[in-house]
Amino acid sequence: MLAVMPPDPLLLLFAALSLDALAGDMPGLFGRVTHPVVAVGRLIALAEARLNRAERPRRDRIVRGAIVLVAMVAGAWALGWAIHRFVLATRWGFALEVFLVAVLVAQRGLFDHVRAVATGLETDGLAGGRAAVAHIVGRDPQSLDEHGVARAAIESCAENFSDAVVAPVFWYVALGLPGLFAYKAVNTLDSMIGYRDDRFEAFGKASARFDDLINLAPARLAGLLVALAALFVPGASFPGALRCIWRDAGKHRSPNAGWPESAMAGALGLALAGPRHYPGLTVSDPWIGDGRARATSADIRRALIVFAAACGLNALGVLAIWASR
Repeated sequence: MLAVMPPDPLLLLFAALSLDALAGDMPGLFGRVTHPVVAVGRLIALAEARLNRAERPRRDRIVRGAIVLVAMVAGAWALGWAIHRFVLATRWGFALEVFLVAVLVAQRGLFDHVRAVATGLETDGLAGGRAAVAHIVGRDPQSLDEHGVARAAIESCAENFSDAVVAPVFWYVALGLPGLFAYKAVNTLDSMIGYRDDRFEAFGKASARFDDLINLAPARLAGLLVALAALFVPGASFPGALRCIWRDAGKHRSPNAGWPESAMAGALGLALAGPRHYPGLTVSDPWIGDGRARATSADIRRALIVFAAACGLNALGVLAIWASR
């Protein structure tokens, strides 16, 4: 049976973004089968347990971490290439590609997790907010008051708009399904071993640096999209977002996270980042934005409206690129 000629990849991408917006994390399915990112995470955890031992010299741990990075990226690229070839050779196979892209983009999932923090604060107070925010941030939730919980949720919303939405779309547009798979492998490595503590600083160094590199362009695009989204959200400030990006994006310890976070801070008139506590680590970062640091659940919901508008602009950008061809 002859394969059906697949639609333009950009139309597949738009369909995938639409599917993700509707279906989100698909708990009914992934409660029964392993999510691809979870499977990657298990491989990373296994490699880390075998290769990253404290008694080994630091240089040795850096080299081993770099080998894991290369192996994971190569494996993810090869798997993405093989699936794409299968899609091209299979009747209606492009539906599989739409499904996989939707699974690896996290618009709806991020929205739902951040909204859960606002709901937790509003229904169960500080304890509920802490319990919900623990699912989306690495910092110690017990160190946070209600304003700290709200700021952490808003920061996660902004930063992960770049990592979990804009960057996967960027790399799919640039390099297709293999590029998306490779990006998700690197981003998962960074989220699991890209820390600066005693355990991971050496072993995760290569993954953290490579993640910084491949997110340079997406993070800046994400900041611009958040700023543009403010034009469509009552009470949000587009000029404020641009001013905050210009002044504060470089203050973040990450070369990338400061762009969407500063855009969100400026758009909402908030102060984000600042001193934070992680397990075994305290960072004394400067504040981003010159607005209120006493964020509330209402500010989380305002951030979610900006996030939703930015996701819409991201999807429209895909259509605009397609139409301009």
